[in-house]
Amino acid sequence: MAILSELATEVFIPVAGIIGIAFAIVQWVLVSKVKLSPAAAASGGNKNGGYGDYLIEEEEGLNDHNVVVKCAEIQNAISEGATSFLFTEYQYVGIFMSIFAVLIFLFLGSVEGFSTKSQPCTYSKDKTCKPALFTALFSTVSFLLGAITSLVSGFLGMKIATYANARTTLEARKGVGKAFIVAFRSGAVMGFLLASSGLVVLYITINLFKLYYGEDWEGLFESITGYGLGGSSMALFGRVGGGIYTKAADVGADLVGKVERNIPEDDPRNPAVIADNVGDNVGDIAGMGSDLFGSYAESSCAALVVASISSFGINHDFTGMCYPLLVSSVGIIVCLITTLFATDIFEVKAVNEIEPALKKQLVISTALMTVGIAIISWLALPAKFTIYNFGTQKEVSNWGLFFCVAIGLWAGLIIGFVTEYYTSNAYSPVQDVADSCRTGAATNVIFGLALGYKSVIIPIFAIALSIYVSFSIAAMYGIAVAALGMLSTIATGLAIDAYGPISDNAGGIAEMAGMSHRIRERTDALDAAGNTTAAIGKGFAIGSAALVSLALFGAFVSRAGVKVVDVLSPKVFIGLIVGAMLPYWFSAMTMKSVGSAALKMVEEVRRQFNTIPGLMEGTAKPDYATCVKISTDASIKEMIPPGALVILTPLIVGTLFGVETLSGVLAGALVSGVQIAISASNTGGAWDNAKKYIEAGASEHARTLGPKGSDCHKAAVIGDTIGDPLKDTSGPSLNILIKLMAVESLVFAPFFATHGGLLFKLF
Repeated sequence: MAILSELATEVFIPVAGIIGIAFAIVQWVLVSKVKLSPAAAASGGNKNGGYGDYLIEEEEGLNDHNVVVKCAEIQNAISEGATSFLFTEYQYVGIFMSIFAVLIFLFLGSVEGFSTKSQPCTYSKDKTCKPALFTALFSTVSFLLGAITSLVSGFLGMKIATYANARTTLEARKGVGKAFIVAFRSGAVMGFLLASSGLVVLYITINLFKLYYGEDWEGLFESITGYGLGGSSMALFGRVGGGIYTKAADVGADLVGKVERNIPEDDPRNPAVIADNVGDNVGDIAGMGSDLFGSYAESSCAALVVASISSFGINHDFTGMCYPLLVSSVGIIVCLITTLFATDIFEVKAVNEIEPALKKQLVISTALMTVGIAIISWLALPAKFTIYNFGTQKEVSNWGLFFCVAIGLWAGLIIGFVTEYYTSNAYSPVQDVADSCRTGAATNVIFGLALGYKSVIIPIFAIALSIYVSFSIAAMYGIAVAALGMLSTIATGLAIDAYGPISDNAGGIAEMAGMSHRIRERTDALDAAGNTTAAIGKGFAIGSAALVSLALFGAFVSRAGVKVVDVLSPKVFIGLIVGAMLPYWFSAMTMKSVGSAALKMVEEVRRQFNTIPGLMEGTAKPDYATCVKISTDASIKEMIPPGALVILTPLIVGTLFGVETLSGVLAGALVSGVQIAISASNTGGAWDNAKKYIEAGASEHARTLGPKGSDCHKAAVIGDTIGDPLKDTSGPSLNILIKLMAVESLVFAPFFATHGGLLFKLF
């Protein structure tokens, strides 16, 4: 038996979740102490920091009331734009949710012909389980719960980010350290809210469903898989819709503003500038939040499904069964301690300390988490237990599972650092890309693409190694908990990730409010570090997606009763080759959507520059609202086809061609999707930072490449513009494609196993 009692488990999981939520609220209160009204800002400065602070503030023109008022106005405009976009998006997504919920109920209910009789269990035929009709009903409920949690976490993240952006700008007048803390704390609010609420909702759902299911844990955890499906299907629309929105605005603003009109980034004369800043919040914050929540929900569900048919489920060992949730609970506590290192223990005092501070977060959380996993594995798991392995039970020890979780955790860190090496302008790969701009945009593009392809090598080896080791130790359950290990420090990962767009917005607000160039330099430094950490965040998301979808694939194959996936069988091979094509089809759709939306945006921005008198001179105001509307309309319209592709593929393949072909499709999509996702994200990130490297002119080499506006710089801007849809739309959405198809196949597995393969039955 495990050392940790069932009662202790029942207390520890919700308490950890509540502590996380409380910590998020405390951080939010600390951020809200920065005031956005002129009187408070002017007087508040002298009191808290005494004379020293006062001098710097005077120098930075703190008592200029207009600046504070302007910041508040701009923040308001960004917040309104983001809120109205998300509400519009959620209306469409709500319709989809309702239709899909009905589909889940009908498909799963029809497995036993809608009968309300108990039936023999799938895995242990001698026992009786609850009727399929009720599993269909509960799967539908958990799908809706997952979807709503995902939407709420994305929305709250966006609200926090738009609340913090102008506050970061105002704090930058006091120095880079103060601004860093505001941006980082706001990111932490989102990270902890999301990690904790995901855990608490899942835990409550399991306990409520247990009231009906009682001893039938197989049915209970099968119906819980809907939670992961709900989380990921919302994430798909959030990522694709938000990604199209942000990049249409960004590309439009850059091409006309920087290349044609030669005005700086985020210049208030640029009509697309508000839409661009709104985009950062709906794409990078709301989309990213829903995406990582989806990964988290799915890896938990995959682990729980496999555990329910292993000795934990058979012997009704609640503590062992909840091991995935216990790992996440420890993760919240570990991330809480880690966050204090950035905000309270090591203070950032200079620009060059920002990136190391963020990287320390990753290292500290990983090191502490390794200890945490060791403790919880020793406390919560019996010394020996068995894990379901494709029809047989495999004996595993508690330290074996510790290795599985730890290898996932450290593989995540390796992927993070490799991503950073390829996308940060502190290292040679990005500097080489910047250097290639000397001969124009074409060589820049060639170098950038090569860098992206090359950056795939080490992450894939890291993923391959963790899959081999964790599968050898604990079969599919090992892979599921390795994915959970990678996501166990999700609160810190999200804090670092949300920090990027908040800093980016802060820089935009400083430029639009007409603050001095010194403040813009500080926000740019925050933003450059944020760009790299955003790339690290995407690396984590893609790596964990690969492990999660493999674990879900294993659970699907077990549930659908596929004994072996034989690549030489024609049914499987056609699935494999079609599945490998899907990420390309999906990327083509999302890239083209960004292109066509950007085209409309470019035309509108040009029209305003040509027809509004006094716009270039700064005497007339541009019409921001039209640009916001173009982005909103385009993204809502364009997110539907790629979403439909991902959601309908498993349904069509499973129903018409059966489970063998579907298992081929899932394997193919996983294998090709991971490669494209990593290379697209890193290529885009490298082009972006190569442009920033030239703009900052911090080294001798960078200064030879020219000031802003030189031919070199223009070539870099073109590279950056090409990279935008790659790194913020196609790349990050692909990891949802892989996960969503796998989790959807798992949820519908009972239906496919009973009624699937209609075409092969006919011929």
